[in-house]
Amino acid sequence: MLPQILLAVVVILLVVLISLALKGREAKSRDIENAVLSTWAKLGLEEKIGKVATHAQDIRDSYRSIEQMLRVPTERAALGEISLETILSDQLPPDMFGIRKMILDGKIPDAHIRSTVGLICIDSKFPLENYRRMVETQDSREKEQFKNDFRKDVKSHLSKIAGDYICPEKGSAEFAFAYIPSEAVYYFLVNEEFEMLRSYTKRGIQLVSPLTLSSKIELIKAGVHAKKLSEEAESVRRSLNVISQRFNEIDELWRVFYNTHLRNAGEKAEELDKAYKKLRDEFDRVSRMSKE
Repeated sequence: MLPQILLAVVVILLVVLISLALKGREAKSRDIENAVLSTWAKLGLEEKIGKVATHAQDIRDSYRSIEQMLRVPTERAALGEISLETILSDQLPPDMFGIRKMILDGKIPDAHIRSTVGLICIDSKFPLENYRRMVETQDSREKEQFKNDFRKDVKSHLSKIAGDYICPEKGSAEFAFAYIPSEAVYYFLVNEEFEMLRSYTKRGIQLVSPLTLSSKIELIKAGVHAKKLSEEAESVRRSLNVISQRFNEIDELWRVFYNTHLRNAGEKAEELDKAYKKLRDEFDRVSRMSKE
């Protein structure tokens, strides 16, 4: 926006100068200055440029603030926890996850997800100091040293996650997530330390970034929904079995009632009807005789 405004000012100056030249007037410095100042005021360029400068300063301050957060371990950890909580709250219902809750006999992970295979713990306190130093240094020997130190940090951190949060006997899943809030760091490790990450994957540690965590959450949700559907189908099946059993009981009672009582009652009714007809015939015969 600022370059466009400056370009407009230059164009205005050129137009003023050309106009004065065409009219045959002497280009006095005071006239030019007055014309420029008048045009500047009418367009409100001073206010607009001031706002652009203010916005630019705000952007620089915000960048420094974020950069500082990434440098300071405690603030970087807070940033990771905030982004993690945002992803979970956006994609999962409240009853499916917890933030910094005590679980697994006293352990407090940064977050956990309730899944069909147990509690999936998530740790977001990833060591990035040596990674930052590796990226910032221009010395090749220092870069290699910081890279090795970062690799050691990662191995130590992943081992701690494995020891703290993978305990199926206490209700956890057989795996846990090591959350990295930076896609750049995640892809660096995937590309540069693939074999190390694969060895930890065998131990149940899955490295995730914001994007990959989101995709895994969708798979977890699908598994939970499938389990709920399966449980509902099982409930329907049990209900049908109960109804079938009740029907069989009623069917047996009906057969006994019909074959024993109702059929006997029908036979007795026929005998009674025959006796009634005989009695009625005798009554009619006697009645006719009395009239004669």
